[in-house]
Amino acid sequence: MLISTKGRYALRVMIDLAEHQNAGYIPLKEVAQRQGISEKYLESIIKLLVKANLLNGVRGKGGGYRLTKSPDSYTVGSILRLTEDSLAPVSCLEPGAPPCGQSSECRTLAMWQGLDKIINDYLDKITVADLIQTDSPGDFYVI
Repeated sequence: MLISTKGRYALRVMIDLAEHQNAGYIPLKEVAQRQGISEKYLESIIKLLVKANLLNGVRGKGGGYRLTKSPDSYTVGSILRLTEDSLAPVSCLEPGAPPCGQSSECRTLAMWQGLDKIINDYLDKITVADLIQTDSPGDFYVI
């Protein structure tokens, strides 16, 4: 599993908006400048987050984006599953994957299922609120 740039940037956007949530609607240009990310690239990520109802957007003067819920309502896992489509370590565990003809004889399936559960459980325990409150990058190392 490799988290794409889209997934990493989506987390950065959510964290940035959470850190500035008291400022109302935040223009995308400000987020892009603070994060050092192309505004054009962020537009596609923002569209995805708005469509999934993670963000509200307002056009025009005084417009921008803001979180639809409090930062503790968003898990890292839910954001990454939205941007990555799947966090499965192998293709047979991806949502909607066709049944594998080898699953009944697969000696590694239980191992992959265990890893999938660990990944999802871990990422679902971390919220955007946790990420804006942490002082140390190692705070989430222990499961």
